[in-house]
Amino acid sequence: MANTKSAKKKTRVIARRTAINQHRRSMMRGYIRKVEEAIAGGDRTAALAALQAAEPQIMRASQKGIVHKNTASRKVSRLTARVAKLAQ
Repeated sequence: MANTKSAKKKTRVIARRTAINQHRRSMMRGYIRKVEEAIAGGDRTAALAALQAAEPQIMRASQKGIVHKNTASRKVSRLTARVAKLAQ
């Protein structure tokens, strides 16, 4: 347990940041899930629209430190490839 005043404040700050990060990660996963559902349904227009909404959220999560930038780029790249494959 924190003893000093500064340590107690730091635990409050960490708890607040954790809640914010969890929300951002959950929101990012929700956007990814919408793209994957559209791909599974075979609806290319819905998948494209969902991807256009998801990409900024994924990249913003990487800028905020929720996921690594390479991880974010990989997720966007793989989703884009799967959506492009629907056109064939």
